[in-house]
Amino acid sequence: MASTDHARFSVPGRFQHALPDGRIQCDLCPRYCKLHEGQRAFCFVRQRVGDEIELTSYGLATGFCIDPIEKKPLHHFYPGSSVLSFGTAGCNLGCRFCQNWDISKAREIEKLSERATPAAIAQRAYESGCRSVAFTYNDPVIFAEFAMDTARACRERGVKSVAVTAGYIAPEARREFFSVMDAANVDLKAFTQDFYHKLCFAALEPVKETLIYLRRETDVWFEVTTLLIPGRNDSEAEVDMLCDWFVRELGPDVPLHLTAFHPDFKLTDVPHTPAETCYRARRQALAHGLKFVYAGNVHGAPEQSTSCPSCGKLLIERDWYELRTYAVSGGACSGCGAPLPGHFDQQPGRWGRRRLRVTFGG
Repeated sequence: MASTDHARFSVPGRFQHALPDGRIQCDLCPRYCKLHEGQRAFCFVRQRVGDEIELTSYGLATGFCIDPIEKKPLHHFYPGSSVLSFGTAGCNLGCRFCQNWDISKAREIEKLSERATPAAIAQRAYESGCRSVAFTYNDPVIFAEFAMDTARACRERGVKSVAVTAGYIAPEARREFFSVMDAANVDLKAFTQDFYHKLCFAALEPVKETLIYLRRETDVWFEVTTLLIPGRNDSEAEVDMLCDWFVRELGPDVPLHLTAFHPDFKLTDVPHTPAETCYRARRQALAHGLKFVYAGNVHGAPEQSTSCPSCGKLLIERDWYELRTYAVSGGACSGCGAPLPGHFDQQPGRWGRRRLRVTFGG
């Protein structure tokens, strides 16, 4: 990319401070990268230029698509609606099993072929009838300034904003980032520090802190996803630990998605997760008192559908990304009237499983 383009798509980072030794520390995530002139942070898209750290991918994306909201996955946030989705390059985790590694591990800004301003993204979402815009495919924490500006532009157009994130973010940045988000899906990779250290090159505790923060201090609707990897994080003992903490700290109403792994990136020697593993983990979670637990990446309508915890009535029947039954009225069970946690329209969206590519002018 030419130097003029670099200037056009670089903005000063909002979370940084100078150190006595002349380096500048990035305060966006718990890595706290300390950079000399010209150095890039672990995420790659943040680089020290002169006396500040810049986000070098502002206004750039690897592509834009309109997806079903269930793909994020969010099952209690305007079911059936469409969401304009995009990501950038890089990531602040180093997951060996990354399912979007071609994007998150990209090391060249040139791979970011699509260009759009926050206002243009919000306008396109509005014109396309999308209920929301999702920052996804790679973690929006690393392009926080772009994501936050887009979320503000979306709010002006009446469009919601969704962060699909691993929740690996520092406390000060966490407050500002989530203050403009309407919903999030947080990827809780596992429930041991050993897993995070060896397979993600990160730490578990900051992710737990993010989840607790969302639950206790915000109105952001959020759901949690855990990818079950055979022999790594799928044992009954670890699932029990996760669910015990989940109910105690987040409560029983937060939806949990237990999804099947497929071999990818640097973990190709591990087999696919058997569907029964997801079903077993789901039964464990329900036994712990979680009310809304979904099996993902497996084809089983009962394990993907939503039932009323009070009367057992089938409220939302899902077949992958297609909605069948919809028995939610006024955000409550149409049978017994018990409130259903989340955000629901009186009639569901009908976007289905379509995936529509969207392009912007240069």
